[in-house]
Amino acid sequence: MQEEKLVSIIMAVKDTAPYLHDCIDSIIAQTYSNWELIAVNDHSSDDTPKILEEYSKKDSRIKVFHSDRPKLIPTLQIAYSKATGTLINRMDSDDRMPDYKIKVLVDEWDKYGKGVVIAGGTEHFVDEGEVGGGFIKYEKWLNKVAKNSTHYQEIYTECVIPSHCWIIHRDDFNMVGAFDPIIYPEDYDLCFRFYKHKLKVIGIDYILHHWRDRSDRISRTWEEYKDNRYFNLKLDFFFELDRDKSRPLVLWGAGRNGKDMAKLILKNESSFHWVCDNDKKIGKDIYGIKMQHYNDVIDLDNPQIMIVVNSPDGKLEIKNILNSWKKEVVNDYWFFS
Repeated sequence: MQEEKLVSIIMAVKDTAPYLHDCIDSIIAQTYSNWELIAVNDHSSDDTPKILEEYSKKDSRIKVFHSDRPKLIPTLQIAYSKATGTLINRMDSDDRMPDYKIKVLVDEWDKYGKGVVIAGGTEHFVDEGEVGGGFIKYEKWLNKVAKNSTHYQEIYTECVIPSHCWIIHRDDFNMVGAFDPIIYPEDYDLCFRFYKHKLKVIGIDYILHHWRDRSDRISRTWEEYKDNRYFNLKLDFFFELDRDKSRPLVLWGAGRNGKDMAKLILKNESSFHWVCDNDKKIGKDIYGIKMQHYNDVIDLDNPQIMIVVNSPDGKLEIKNILNSWKKEVVNDYWFFS
């Protein structure tokens, strides 16, 4: 029989005492037993350290450390420096794992080996009330991406792999920079680094994580997550990885998001083509760019198109228009919101 690989589960922990028993019990219940939990306490002010120490005394696979640097990414860096596993996974200390999570991830990874990231789906839950509508929408989108393995096709839309729904070989993780960059949101930055280093992402149609929705989760309270469009992060990677400056650039969308994106693009390029379907805006000069009708795209030579439209109906309509044009007219387009 093939020897089971040790999986290091990396977990930063801060003030999650009310949820920590639930979280760690779900890890202990895993049907795959060859794991280590590297739990690093990030200056908690509640009973978190006490709970962690109690679990470490009961199960030698649970290894507890204390961060000497505040904030999430430095704490993850410390945790990873203590990890000894061949395969790396991450966990959030207020969430739960289904008991099959690690086994499913390892079994799938074993089919491919190095150079591959395995990624699955997620499901939100709350202790009281209802999960926020935005999180439900995001969850459905994430699970569709995982089911169809369209992570890189959708990467400029939103973060395509939640921080807790992947497994990777430590050599590949080191190659992409592990938790080194101090860039938030750290999970989205990591997805782009998978993309940059051309790791293959294999999506699987499994719910691998139960994601707790609560009013004080950091995605709701931290300044780093306040503007959840993450246009700066997206554009930095777009201009590094996908922009071909020998080809015309098109921005499609003239709403608030389109205008915000236009201002950022102008920091990278002095001009571009800006299109929409709003007759009130077509022909107007905005930020020194003349707004055009989207049909003008047909006259451009092999353009690259950035689509910044919020409405789902608007996105579908634009996709239908693009698909109706011949491949030689439009070959590359990305949705940015």
